[in-house]
Amino acid sequence: MDAVQGFGVSATHYLQTNYPDAQGLFLWVSWAADLRNTFFIFFPLWFHLRASVGIKLIWVAVIGDWLNLVFKWILFGERPYWWVHETPYYANAVPPHIEQYPMTCETGPGSPSGHAMGAAGVYYTLVTSILTVVSSRKKHGGKKPSSTNWYLKVVLWTLFWGVQVCVCLSRVFIAAHFPHQVVAGVITGMLVGEAFNRTEWIYSASMRKYFYTTLFLTSFAVGFYVLLKALGVDLLWTLDKAQRWCIRPEWVHLDSTPFASLLRNMGTLFGLGLGLHSPLYTETKRSGSALVRAGCIVSSLFLLHLFDSVKPPTHTAALFYLLSFCKSATVPLVSVSIIPYCVKGALGLQHKKGL
Repeated sequence: MDAVQGFGVSATHYLQTNYPDAQGLFLWVSWAADLRNTFFIFFPLWFHLRASVGIKLIWVAVIGDWLNLVFKWILFGERPYWWVHETPYYANAVPPHIEQYPMTCETGPGSPSGHAMGAAGVYYTLVTSILTVVSSRKKHGGKKPSSTNWYLKVVLWTLFWGVQVCVCLSRVFIAAHFPHQVVAGVITGMLVGEAFNRTEWIYSASMRKYFYTTLFLTSFAVGFYVLLKALGVDLLWTLDKAQRWCIRPEWVHLDSTPFASLLRNMGTLFGLGLGLHSPLYTETKRSGSALVRAGCIVSSLFLLHLFDSVKPPTHTAALFYLLSFCKSATVPLVSVSIIPYCVKGALGLQHKKGL
């Protein structure tokens, strides 16, 4: 592994040395690949266009990130920005100098890459869903698949792989991951996406299933942590490394810790269940007018953007985790039930006044 990771550090050094002007692009790509954008942008957009795609996006993102956490705890992956300072690999040579950036100092283990895994799962789901929608429309329209369908496949899959390459390069560039970690992330992310392409029960899951799934995933992760800690294995060993080797303490964020990720995802899944089984959603889901959908999309994106700017206090870890869970649960709940109810009510009132 030292040789593989040494190659990874050399790759990071090469990118930073030869493409310094790409820093802004790579930082933006890392930001765009964060799962937060799936919850705050992709989900509200697609849920109001096609509810099944929005629901699948949440499941893929949440289960994929939960698996990523478990894999990281099992694989104990290093990160370049601290490994280069601690490894004996460079005992007889000067280690390459690698720069750090605001997104470099992730606090969890590095393998597989969460950004690469999340981006692969989410974009794989989007591409396959779009192609399925187009294919089903042509079947119902009685038209045979044309060359346009083939061109669409080429364009979408080209975009998919273009995004994956950019995400992988960005994570290697900022010294957050080794190349083998981002490749592993892409492969596992696509497998998660494909698994949910073959899963139908999520679209009709009861509130009880959402509750018990959230409880099981949370209990399993916490139980796994407690078990290994009892055996003398500290799964938070990376937090000390991040604090020791990050050149700026403010770049080490509490919301990048494993438990912050866990509770954020569990809150999102639970909030989706609450939203889908809310009386408000039951009352508004039959409305399929384009005006209502457009109003829901615009309102959701605007309000969630404002909501995302509200950050839970970080001075107490337990309070931060609790508020992160509640904030994450609020996002799908608001998008699925509250905003559509308000938009439909406002448009109905306006229509009555017009009469």
